[in-house]
Amino acid sequence: MMRYFRGSAAFTFVCMSIGAWYGWESTGSVAGVAQILWIIAVLSVLEVSLSFDNAVVNATVLEDMDEIWQRRFLTWGMAIAVFGMRVAFPLAIVAIAAGLGPVDAIRLSLGQPAEYERIVSSAHVGIAGFGGAFLCLVGSKFFFDKDKDIHWIRQIEEWLSRFSHIPAVEIALLLLTMFGISLLLPDSDALTFLIAGIFGTIAFVVVEGISTWLEMREEAARLRGVTVASGLGGFLYLQVLDSSFSFDGVIGAFALSNNMVIIALGLSIGAMFVRSMTIMLVQKGTLAEYRYLEHGAFWAILALGVIMLASARYHIPEAVTGLIGAILIGLSLWWSIRFNRHSDRAPER
Repeated sequence: MMRYFRGSAAFTFVCMSIGAWYGWESTGSVAGVAQILWIIAVLSVLEVSLSFDNAVVNATVLEDMDEIWQRRFLTWGMAIAVFGMRVAFPLAIVAIAAGLGPVDAIRLSLGQPAEYERIVSSAHVGIAGFGGAFLCLVGSKFFFDKDKDIHWIRQIEEWLSRFSHIPAVEIALLLLTMFGISLLLPDSDALTFLIAGIFGTIAFVVVEGISTWLEMREEAARLRGVTVASGLGGFLYLQVLDSSFSFDGVIGAFALSNNMVIIALGLSIGAMFVRSMTIMLVQKGTLAEYRYLEHGAFWAILALGVIMLASARYHIPEAVTGLIGAILIGLSLWWSIRFNRHSDRAPER
């Protein structure tokens, strides 16, 4: 198992070394270095706890991708996750909200971290609308599926699958939910929330459309006897999904630190371990071995999406968010083990 995490361990060593150097340069004391390294470690654990369900869902997509695209997900995708979402995304928020250029935004993050935190946190309503909408659609799509024949929470999942014959039913439910939440917000926040949620919905539809189009092209090429490298559509889908998951971690990280360098190092370590877990789940065939693990992950994603939408109006601690996901995945894993034991004891016919 450790071979899957060698790259993550090496990446952790590099990030911790950078953190130690940065801590010494900024504080000049061993105590300051130790405090910064501790925050980086806690942030990495926070990212893993919030994104384990993301790893399971990523694995379901990666199973249908060839090895080349799996490697690209771990390399190219990691660069996008680290530098795109953990560094560039918060800076872009500050630049747009404060009307600053990229260089000035970086200077603000390093020179005035409290103001940097305030500006990023002020964008939470829009982030909650976009990320919550996208994650809710990812989660609900799994359950509104007429071909789904394995159910974990049987009564609820069977009931949801019956409505899958209604076109775009999950989008209609999402829009109603967003409208209801917007009624609880001030007018300016309500408009921001609804616009962001609409763009989150559009992003889901576009990514799904691109994935379907690429799959049709690949299938047509196979029928002509042409070998194709499958995976671009899934790769794009995974990047948007990871971005939606990272919103929560980036905002939650400010509860521990408002320093851009520390946040980027801690969340990047966690993101690397999540990717390693994803590859392990795929190559070891864990999803096939544990019957309901995928169900637990999608329930966790749906719960996270609803929590993100609700967080536009109510403060929900990140610990609660991570705990709900962990409980759902833990229960689905236990249920899967229980099912496997029962199947092994069943007499052959």
